[in-house]
Amino acid sequence: MLLRTFGWSLGVTVLGLALAFYVWGAKGLAIVAILSVLEISLSFDNAVINAGILRKLNAFWQKMFLTVGVLIAVFGMRLVFPVIIVAITAKLSPWEAVKVAINDHDRYETLVTNAHPAIAAFGGMFLLMIFLDFIFEEREITWLSWLEKPLAKLGKLDMLSVVIAMVTLVVFATTVATGVPLHGGHGTVDKGETVLLAGVGGLITYLVVGGISGYFEERLEEDEDGDEDGENGDGDDDRDDVNGNGAREGAGTSKAAAGSGASVMRVAGLAGKAAFFMFLYLEVIDASFSFDGVVGAFAISNDIFQIALGLGIGAMYIRSLTVFLVRKGTLDDYVYLEHGAHYAIGALAFILLFTIKYDVSEIVTGLVGVVLIAASYWSSVVRNRRLGEESQQSDDDKAEVTSGV
Repeated sequence: MLLRTFGWSLGVTVLGLALAFYVWGAKGLAIVAILSVLEISLSFDNAVINAGILRKLNAFWQKMFLTVGVLIAVFGMRLVFPVIIVAITAKLSPWEAVKVAINDHDRYETLVTNAHPAIAAFGGMFLLMIFLDFIFEEREITWLSWLEKPLAKLGKLDMLSVVIAMVTLVVFATTVATGVPLHGGHGTVDKGETVLLAGVGGLITYLVVGGISGYFEERLEEDEDGDEDGENGDGDDDRDDVNGNGAREGAGTSKAAAGSGASVMRVAGLAGKAAFFMFLYLEVIDASFSFDGVVGAFAISNDIFQIALGLGIGAMYIRSLTVFLVRKGTLDDYVYLEHGAHYAIGALAFILLFTIKYDVSEIVTGLVGVVLIAASYWSSVVRNRRLGEESQQSDDDKAEVTSGV
């Protein structure tokens, strides 16, 4: 299981580190290795969130996540995306932006860093919406019940998540974003309008991509339920038309077949348009998580290819970890993990918004996610032990009653 799931990641690591040593020597090898570790440490919560969505998809789209999705994550977000940002913010042609990234590392770092407020606002608002929609949703299993149950009641108010997100954006745009230091400490600049526009863009992206994927997912579930009801109805008609045990056996077979068909469809996962938009949703989430890593990598290197290679290796491990969690059914066994990951998302959203003006160490960002996920994992372990003890006690009580003792 481990080798099959992480085999590609291990292979890419060996090739990537060998390439780094060949091109940049021992120092480049060390930089790429450090960047890989940085990406992994910042993205544990990303893997858990992705796993919660990926398990809804069928085998084909899970493979797409590991192939096409990795290309988008590595080359799209870690290599192409920063260049596009430089081209837009510096008003350069794409080719000029590429030349700056390759030939003028210091200027490239300055341009990407100065574009950070817009990047942080977009990613922060997208992640904040994921967090708010989670905590305002009513669910059977709660981790911090004293907090989640009252918030779930508040969540019955329509569009509450959007209202809170917009208020948060306006507050940050009119306070934190009004005096953003320029790269190198040469004065400040008002980025309020930029942050406001980028934040609205992140909010709209979440509503559009998430809304479309949710729509097709609901349509697919309705079709499955309709098919199941139709087959059950046919079984009822058969019982009305035929008498005797044979008819009852036929109806029972029809019901079993219907149940089996529905089960197979659910196990198979989403396909078609629903899976496509869910896949897009996954990629946007991954992009939002990668923003802090892409900008933070400049504290280690300003070489675009070292950054892309190091973060790309780390991204491969996060993808593999996501698939591993799905195949092992970890989220079903440790039910609070998803809660911890969403709280980590909420923390990361606010950290991104604060980094519009203030420097926040990547160590802090990574530790927040790791601590929250570790706490939710431990709570899940404690819950499983308690349930196991209660089940054992119940079995012992039944045994005593049966024996008449």
